[in-house]
Amino acid sequence: MKITSKQLRNKWLSFYEGKGHVNIGAVSLIGDGSTGVMFNVAGMQPLMPYLLGKKHPSGKTRLCNVQGCVRTVDIDAVGDASHFTFFEMMGNWSLGDYFKKEKTAWTFELLTEVFGLEGEKLCSTVFEGNERVPRDEETAELLKGLGIKPEHVFYLPKSDNWWELEGTVGTPCGPDNEWFYPVAENANFPDGYVEIGNDVYMQYRKTESGYEPLENKNVDTGFGLDRMLLFLNGLDDGYKTDLFLPVVAKLESLSGKSYDADEEARKAMRIVADHTRTTVMLIGDVNGILPSNTGAGYILRRLMRRAIRYCRSLGIASEAMCDCAKIFIEEVYDEAYPLLREKEAYVLDEIRKEAERFEATLEKGIREFDKCVAGIVRKNEFMKKSDPAYVAETVIGGKQAFRLYDTYGFPLELTEELAAEQGYTVDRAGFDAAFKEHQEKSKVVAKGEYKGGLESHSETAVKYHTATHLLNAALKTVLSPECNQKGSNITDERMRFDFNFERPMTADEIAAVEALVNEKIGENLPVVYREMSLDEARAEGFVGVFDSKYGDVVKTYSIGEFSKEMCGGPHVERTGLLGKFRIVKEQSSSAGVRRIKAVLE
Repeated sequence: MKITSKQLRNKWLSFYEGKGHVNIGAVSLIGDGSTGVMFNVAGMQPLMPYLLGKKHPSGKTRLCNVQGCVRTVDIDAVGDASHFTFFEMMGNWSLGDYFKKEKTAWTFELLTEVFGLEGEKLCSTVFEGNERVPRDEETAELLKGLGIKPEHVFYLPKSDNWWELEGTVGTPCGPDNEWFYPVAENANFPDGYVEIGNDVYMQYRKTESGYEPLENKNVDTGFGLDRMLLFLNGLDDGYKTDLFLPVVAKLESLSGKSYDADEEARKAMRIVADHTRTTVMLIGDVNGILPSNTGAGYILRRLMRRAIRYCRSLGIASEAMCDCAKIFIEEVYDEAYPLLREKEAYVLDEIRKEAERFEATLEKGIREFDKCVAGIVRKNEFMKKSDPAYVAETVIGGKQAFRLYDTYGFPLELTEELAAEQGYTVDRAGFDAAFKEHQEKSKVVAKGEYKGGLESHSETAVKYHTATHLLNAALKTVLSPECNQKGSNITDERMRFDFNFERPMTADEIAAVEALVNEKIGENLPVVYREMSLDEARAEGFVGVFDSKYGDVVKTYSIGEFSKEMCGGPHVERTGLLGKFRIVKEQSSSAGVRRIKAVLE
């Protein structure tokens, strides 16, 4: 390859560090609730407060990083050459520091001198203006001054060259300057050109009636690493970069099928590779999640089960997901995401467990699905004989789809995908009605997936979340300072807490941990929130699975001197509000990981 993914990351960061930027690292893929989304879908999302004027914890006004993102709206499109559910954005920011003159010059320098593109071939688009915001003549003139041909600078409307979060008042926004380069000789714009990145000039705040200028004029740059890697290597298939090549090779070896020669196998390999990569990133994230039936956990389960299904279509066992995961962890992202190596055993074990759960019912579920289709076929044949004008039924009933979900673990979208392959649709409204009926019967409330392992933000759930901090500290005190949280799940009825420990706890150890937690509850200690840089948090002794190269800004909670953790979840103000803590069960969760179930009474 002309340039590898590791080289590209390093070149981006080195270039902007050379321009006085500080590398702030990346933050969690899982939204903390402040951005209104389940996953971080853009590199700038965690920077929003600072683009609006808040001082960055680093104290710096020039920032850069490479940020992982997850977008799942196009899951069904994964399987072609260009769609991914996980990707990385290379970004840099000016928080009221430099503006258009410096930014256009640096992007031009980066593209021409670092990446070797021909300046005379570069094209760029700028905002044409409207009744609320003027035409961006300044950027257009700067581009021409750099040597970009006047005929290569295009004015486009708000739909093309304006960045804002749709429907969100109070957020930063502004005109953007997009960069393009030809991929075919003598092609006319925009056909034959590829967008390689954009510079957004965040100089406005969105209001109810329009836009108002921000006190600081900011720059927000975003270049997709996956797309840039593809372009710089002259490729037209995203799965042929070094981000995927070793994984595709492993799938070819396991299946005995050719990626290049077999179109059906190629689609399956892309899906398995993409979904496994995203699975690794979500489970191995600093706020790592696990597959479940709600919220972010449901999206993860859907990805994993779709990958397992396509493993079967390749004629290979679901264990292939673990083989692929090891390659992503140990080879592809070993430098960029070191926390994955620390959590490798945990990630692989969770993949195996989910695969075992799904494999146990997958074959039966597919047979059940086939019965649904066969029933519709028989009905259509019968009705057609009695009424030649009869219009054939092509919809799988909502109750049948819910049975596949409830009994066989089929995400609704998997049933819809299976149906579409045979020319059918699914009664989604009927599914929702069946799901609601089930909830009412079982008195279960459907809840979204929230930060900190919570399945709701109720007062009780927040108490349980705060109690996990006390439990974590107590385990370190009673068992070993090496004990660390490996995951949690909290409902209004109980808490579940996973931690690393090689053996079952004794009855005395369980009693000691329980007593220590209750002692701290009885002391009615204050729970104090502070936001600080990662280095400050480390220096002050804060702990957590966040202790890795994942970003410079962390949220911390201290409970007296007993517990100091980096955490994004909600908490009570004092421990005295928690009630009595009781451990209900201690058991194995996976190899080297124990699980405690506890209640507050």
